[in-house]
Amino acid sequence: MAKLKTLYFCQNCGAQSAKWIGRCPSCGEWNTYVEEVIQKDDTQAAGSWKPPTSGPGTKAASKPRPIGEIHYEEESRFDTNDGELNRVLGGGLVPGSLVLIGGEPGIGKSTLMLQIAMSLKQMKVLYISGEESEQQIKMRAERLGPQHPQCYILTETNTQNIFKQIDQLQPNVVIVDSIQTLHSGLVESGAGSVSQVRECTAELLKYAKETGVPVLLIGHITKDGSIAGPKILEHMVDTVLQFEGDRHLSYRILRTTKNRFGSTSELGIYEMQGTGLRQVSNPSEILLSQRTESLSGMAIGATLEGNRPLLVEVQALVTPATYGTPQRSATGFDAKRLNMLLAVLEKRSGLRLGQHDVFLNIAGGLRLDDPALDIAVCAAVVSSLNDLPIPGHVCLAAEVGLSGEIRAVSRLDQRLSEAEKLGFREMYISQFNARGLDLARYGIRAQPVGRLDEVLSGLFG
Repeated sequence: MAKLKTLYFCQNCGAQSAKWIGRCPSCGEWNTYVEEVIQKDDTQAAGSWKPPTSGPGTKAASKPRPIGEIHYEEESRFDTNDGELNRVLGGGLVPGSLVLIGGEPGIGKSTLMLQIAMSLKQMKVLYISGEESEQQIKMRAERLGPQHPQCYILTETNTQNIFKQIDQLQPNVVIVDSIQTLHSGLVESGAGSVSQVRECTAELLKYAKETGVPVLLIGHITKDGSIAGPKILEHMVDTVLQFEGDRHLSYRILRTTKNRFGSTSELGIYEMQGTGLRQVSNPSEILLSQRTESLSGMAIGATLEGNRPLLVEVQALVTPATYGTPQRSATGFDAKRLNMLLAVLEKRSGLRLGQHDVFLNIAGGLRLDDPALDIAVCAAVVSSLNDLPIPGHVCLAAEVGLSGEIRAVSRLDQRLSEAEKLGFREMYISQFNARGLDLARYGIRAQPVGRLDEVLSGLFG
């Protein structure tokens, strides 16, 4: 007979308790504990994954072994036929891995996963959807391009039925859209609850590890941007990807927040088009394609997104304040850091910005927090204030300190190579960066500076 057990779960962090608690001791939120009935069977519930009794899916019981006797072989990876996704995953999809992809509603998560399913021509792919009908998925697939005959669509939410179909089909890759819609027979609570998300993920994790089939999960996010469900969900999976971007703009960024098989510094960039997501192999060239050299208030900064160098256009607009309190607005850049840089310009360079409105924008809809953009922000503000354009062949990469000094930044060689590739002939850098770098081997002339005043006098005279 099955045993019924009642527990209380925090809907914010997933902590559990035998009785109701007003304030969660784990996350500190109030009135988040909800009673859920958990059904535990004496053997095993029908909805969970059961490996075969014999064959390649079985293995002997584990025994402790000295670490020196363990032989390591490089994991073979699946090529997803998507260069950006391969880069973010660390070289491809690892067999038996569990990958979680989260993002805002409508950002393109389902489009990306269906695109991947359609591109794996040599593999049998099972796309499980609990949110859309077969007809809706077919409409999207026709918009994305050529059909993949080995891509199977299953609209189901019960894990018992899902694993029956998996046993019959024997796919090479499984995609689930989304984990919050699945329902396990082990737990008597609604789909999307903390216990359901945890149990369904545990069943899929067991299936992936026993069979070596990679599983990609799409996850919802909360209003503060974190993955919905218990925090243990992110601990259980091997890789957590965040799909970011503004739905009103075309560019999307896929970045890694956890990766057991690669670096967490990589990111992929896509452009949303009518035929799906297009890989952006050279984002700097696209971000600078609409640049007008003759206008003031524009500066080119060399930044890094993960391990990827980018050249971005920093736009500033400085106008006299028509109201009592000057406005300070920043899009794509930290507003507090902008206020700090404006204070440095007033204190160290003698500029009168107290009676001016200052608006700052990072072109292309990107959100950046690299300190190397400090010098480009200052140059754009001064350019707009004095209505003097910055020469079009100049870019900048350095951090600005509170005393007006120019500080060194990391991986300057990658920034110089990217600027040289895009045709820039001059870059302002910190004199501390110039000491340990052979600047003669680059086709771009580096201008080492130590103070902010040196940058402004070199640009504007």
